[in-house]
Amino acid sequence: MSRLVMKFGGTSVADIDRIRIVARHVKREVDAGHQVAVVLSAMAGSTNALVELCLTAGALHDVREYDAVVASGEQVTIGLLAIVLQGMGIDARSWLGWQIPIRTDAAHGAARIQDIDATELVERLGRGQVAVIAGFQGLAPDNRIATLGRGGSDTSAVAVAAALGAERCDIYTDVDGVYTTDPRIVSAARRLDRIAFEEMLEMASLGAKVLQVRSVELAMVHGVRTFVRSSFDDPEAPQTGADNQPVGTLICDEDEIVEKQLVTGIAYSKDEAKITLRAVEDRPGIAASIFSPLAAAAVNVDMIVQNISEDGRTTDVTFTVPTSDYDRAMALIEKLKPEVTFESVNGSNDVAKVSVIGIGMRSHAGVAASAFEALASRGINILLITTSEIKISILIEAAFTELAVRTLHSIYDLDKT
Repeated sequence: MSRLVMKFGGTSVADIDRIRIVARHVKREVDAGHQVAVVLSAMAGSTNALVELCLTAGALHDVREYDAVVASGEQVTIGLLAIVLQGMGIDARSWLGWQIPIRTDAAHGAARIQDIDATELVERLGRGQVAVIAGFQGLAPDNRIATLGRGGSDTSAVAVAAALGAERCDIYTDVDGVYTTDPRIVSAARRLDRIAFEEMLEMASLGAKVLQVRSVELAMVHGVRTFVRSSFDDPEAPQTGADNQPVGTLICDEDEIVEKQLVTGIAYSKDEAKITLRAVEDRPGIAASIFSPLAAAAVNVDMIVQNISEDGRTTDVTFTVPTSDYDRAMALIEKLKPEVTFESVNGSNDVAKVSVIGIGMRSHAGVAASAFEALASRGINILLITTSEIKISILIEAAFTELAVRTLHSIYDLDKT
């Protein structure tokens, strides 16, 4: 009898009717002979409401009390699902993070899971009991509730799956899998049957919103095979497709993918801003002088390009930051001028990053050249370029985002079935 972890997000448990549908999904897997643990988010919108209550109570509040408040949303959904399952004749019990316990570090509000003692869970599952677990939360070293940050329920689910040695972790959401790109931009975008951990990590970090980045990192480290599937499918309808696997996208080790595509998907992010320092004095340590203060201020720097002048005395440094950090980053750079000699600084927040991702790029040449030629043919100017083994990221003007995504999706034949 295999163990299965099922995770349902906020839209999947938005009201009691949706929770009843979740219960039917759970019953299907129990009837199929699985030992089942379910991880739930709070009802859609409830975490935002709880955060707003904290801010209203006190703008400068104790983050430990903040965690106690916002973690209550999951307590409601797990209790309700356990009640519904019990009413269907299924032995079920709700678990808060501290009851398992899921132990975290001390970073309240953005804690990281350090250990899960799954001893009692394993024993209960072995007796046929369904464990309904609150996502997004754990127990900090100070013996108080700690939350994992937004999207933390995905991370909870993968961590529980790893602790249980589960066969799979099924992430149920409002889409039926991972697509080659955003179907709202490219109507011919295809759902992927399989995608490698590395590719999914790049997709998630570069703008795809299907999974939270930390959960993919955790799945890759622990080898947790993860399915992305829709909670809006009829629980009683046939649930299997190719290879007798559930309908959706399997995130797995690269070795499980027989036919590796040259390019797997196109991701994009409009949450980008570009900053350029002109004529920076070129000397050892200058990069550290620029980026260390930004790191200390928790400004996340992404793409970095440096151009040396012909005489070797000065350099232009261009980098990107999230749009939300743009004003703060510009202010920090201005304060550095006495220490970092540069002629001027300018920036723009009307840019976007478009990325081409695929493990097949490791063994094929010319992928980047094809992208550059295609974008040039559409009159799209490239502002910055960064690459890795399985990724090419291109910074362009935001107005050309959709055209660039459609163009790249087409030239790599991703719109072909």
